[in-house]
Amino acid sequence: MTSPYAQRRALLATQLGNDGVAIIPTAPEQVRNRDADFLYRHDSYFYYLTGFKEPNATLVITGDGKSTLFCAPKDAEREIWDGYRLGPEAAPAALGVDTAFSITELDTQAPRLLDCHKVVWYPFATHKGLETRVDGWLGSLRARVRFGALCPDQQRDLCSILDEMRLIKDLGEQAIMRRAGQISAGAHIRAMQLCARMLREGQDVREYHLDAELLHEFRRLGSQHPAYGSIVAAGANACVLHYRADDAPIRDGELVLIDAACELDGYASDITRTFPANGKFTGPQRTLYDLVLASQEAAVTATRAGARFTDPHDASVKVLAQGMLDVGLLDGNKVGSVDDVIEKRAYFQFYMHRTGHWLGMDVHDCGGYLEPSELGQTSERKDALTGEVIINRPARVLHPGMVLTIEPGIYVRPAAGVPEQFHNIGIRIEDDAIVTATGCELVSRGVPVKADEIEALMRA
Repeated sequence: MTSPYAQRRALLATQLGNDGVAIIPTAPEQVRNRDADFLYRHDSYFYYLTGFKEPNATLVITGDGKSTLFCAPKDAEREIWDGYRLGPEAAPAALGVDTAFSITELDTQAPRLLDCHKVVWYPFATHKGLETRVDGWLGSLRARVRFGALCPDQQRDLCSILDEMRLIKDLGEQAIMRRAGQISAGAHIRAMQLCARMLREGQDVREYHLDAELLHEFRRLGSQHPAYGSIVAAGANACVLHYRADDAPIRDGELVLIDAACELDGYASDITRTFPANGKFTGPQRTLYDLVLASQEAAVTATRAGARFTDPHDASVKVLAQGMLDVGLLDGNKVGSVDDVIEKRAYFQFYMHRTGHWLGMDVHDCGGYLEPSELGQTSERKDALTGEVIINRPARVLHPGMVLTIEPGIYVRPAAGVPEQFHNIGIRIEDDAIVTATGCELVSRGVPVKADEIEALMRA
């Protein structure tokens, strides 16, 4: 049976054309300090086409479907220190590539592989120094034109092809993402219950205590990494969108916002839950929490094949805007009706981000947010807050197999005219959705989302 990686390489080759050749490096190792490296993570494009996790490797694919891998050579001494290497001799059988060489031969072999092709493809602005290296290979090839060499005369961005391929997740990818969502949901449950238990027992609870629980559960259930730096934000810290887990105390009566999830076999999950530290929402907390949840439910309903990527956001904003008027966060005498709030973006004081993004190998996954077939359909509008002229183009049409997050929120910083009972309340609710023909599948709901269910869970 042909591996999904081989199938992807074959599909990519057909889009390069017979006169095209693609170069895809993996990510380099990064020094953390002195002689210690950061935990290695492969390049997503490279892994998507190879399933190969070792550093120091490059893949070359030609339009006739041939694939050549350059990887680290076998080295008995280095393998004692750094671990097993597959090596070029074993790579063709293990990975299904046609040919493999030592990475030390890349500069010698690359001009030969580029010869007789008109277009060289590689990911633009992704690998520092790659453009310079490609220039060097082309220079070597041009030096041989008198001897019959044919040098490419075009360079194109390979991301334009691979981004479209990666946007639709196949059944195998979806299965991994479901499992990643399950693991991450279990970690959120563990953190919620620990928080309430430690407070009940009179212990000092810190953000890093909950961060440790998340990491424990990720690894215990087989995840290789966190998908991103975990956000564990207590009290007012939840109003900082990209706050990182630190040492702030978690106090009885506060809310805790956790935005954290694991990466499994190269695929990310992305979950946010907001809960009362002691397991019981106060009245103002519950009021805003239920509003955010209602806005998320509206966005979930709007997420289906045939809808636009912006439809969930628009549905969420409509609910949030009306709710802000209803609870007094916005004064209707000053900002007008709900339509006025939306048109003027008056809600932006309390909700300043989009309701979702693509999810896949990367947390903010690749893929355009505009409909490719409609890029020529433009209109202009002036942004109500900045005065900047915005060019509007039709948003991407959703198709089955696309995966996106749905994550509305409310963040209330103290300010004039803002009811004091809502000060320093930050709430976000985020789930991962696989688009289906009839709607969407939420793969992260292993952790409760309704307020009553969260309170019951934390009592357990």
